[in-house]
Amino acid sequence: MKIGIYTLGCKVNQYETQAMEQELTARGHELVDFESPADAYIINTCSVTELADKKCRQTIRRISRQHPEAVVVVTGCYA
Repeated sequence: MKIGIYTLGCKVNQYETQAMEQELTARGHELVDFESPADAYIINTCSVTELADKKCRQTIRRISRQHPEAVVVVTGCYA
């Protein structure tokens, strides 16, 4: 499965994303650029400020519109 991952937020989110990437690759999934076609997209979100919330909503909506056939997973603080 091709998976694109996008991270918003702090160093904790960066660390969690790295852990997800390692686990997904170990299970045989292919990581692709977030803007590339993929079977699934993981958005690791932040919700510290209203601006962060807005960026999360925009990213989720944009990827859902661009790739309606893909699974969109939202994780992190905003979720």
